[in-house]
Amino acid sequence: MEALAAYADQASTCTRCRLAQGRTQVVFGVGNPDADLMFVGEAPGFHEDKQGVPFVGQAGKLLDKLLAGIGLERSEVYIANVLKCRPPGNRDPQPDEIESCEPHLFRQIELIQPRVVATLGNFATKLLSGKPLGITRVHGVDQDAAVGGNRVLLYPLYHPAAALYTPAMLKVLEDDFRRIPELMGRSVVPEPQLEPVLLTPQPAVQLGLF
Repeated sequence: MEALAAYADQASTCTRCRLAQGRTQVVFGVGNPDADLMFVGEAPGFHEDKQGVPFVGQAGKLLDKLLAGIGLERSEVYIANVLKCRPPGNRDPQPDEIESCEPHLFRQIELIQPRVVATLGNFATKLLSGKPLGITRVHGVDQDAAVGGNRVLLYPLYHPAAALYTPAMLKVLEDDFRRIPELMGRSVVPEPQLEPVLLTPQPAVQLGLF
C-alpha cells in the first residue's frame, strides 16, 4: 500500500507526453492495493479528470452495477486506465501517448499483483495482450499473460461505455462478468522453469559437425 501510494505521488507530476499540458490532474487509479481483480480501461473522461478518480461517470455507474451483480464492490477491486490523463475531447489515445504512459500501468500491476486483470475495451486489451485482435474477437476469452513482471489471467471485456445504450451489448457484458468469480478462483500456471542441462564436451567429429 505504501509503495503504491508513493508511486501515485510520483506519477502525479508526470510530464512524459503532451496530455500533461491540458489535464486538471493525473487520474492514477483507485481501489484495494491488494486486489485479486484489477480492471484496466482506456483513459479518463471529463468527470474523471475533474475528480481524479477513474470510472465516475455513467460508464462507472454501470461498472459498479456489474460488480454488484457478481457480489463485489468497487472497494474490493482496483481500477485504472491505460492513460492517466484525459485526451482532449475524449479522443482515442495516440500510440506515442500509450507508449509514454504504459510504464505507469505496468508498475501498478507489479505493485498490486492481481490474479486477474480484466481489460475494458480495445486499447487496454491490445496493450496488455500484446496482440492486435480487437475486443469483438476476444471478449470473454481468458488467457495467461506476463504483465508488469507478473503472471496474470488476462480477461478481455467490452468497455461499459459501449453497453450503456445497447441492450444486446449489455447482455454480453453481463454474461462475461459472470465468469469472473470462477477465474479469480483459478490458479495462474507459472511458466515452467527448465533445469540446466550439463553437457559433456565431445570431439567435433564425433558430434557430426564435420
